[in-house]
Amino acid sequence: MSYIAMIAAIFGMDFFLKDHMEKTLEEGRDKKKAKGWIILRKHHNKGAFLNTGEKKQKVVAWISLLLTLVLTVFFVITLGAKGKGALKAGLTLLLGGAFSNTYDRLKRGYVVDYVSFGVKWKWFANIIFNVSDFFIIIGAFVTALSLGNN
Repeated sequence: MSYIAMIAAIFGMDFFLKDHMEKTLEEGRDKKKAKGWIILRKHHNKGAFLNTGEKKQKVVAWISLLLTLVLTVFFVITLGAKGKGALKAGLTLLLGGAFSNTYDRLKRGYVVDYVSFGVKWKWFANIIFNVSDFFIIIGAFVTALSLGNN
């Protein structure tokens, strides 16, 4: 049951962060934190990663929903299996982020992104993330590693 609580916690944390950023950040105005290493910057991502498919928002939303549902079924099946702690942990992180971003796509019509990094690589500095994105990336990595160890 702790895996499900973690999914809910990730969803809730990012939900409130997104709501806070929507209310407090102005589009196009950056707030620098941690000596400029972290930049709070509001962006409405109407597509998927890096705005891919932004002109086909409904298709992106349906694909997001479908992938989240497939991962949820895989997660539920995995919960019944003995062991597989790394796989369960990876799927937990991945689903916490996926539920949050999918919710945004279905409810708002876009995903609220709000954090960038002040680094010298302009291509990376221009990418805007949200907390769910980090959980999806880490969760996918842990899941892939755990599947590779079977």
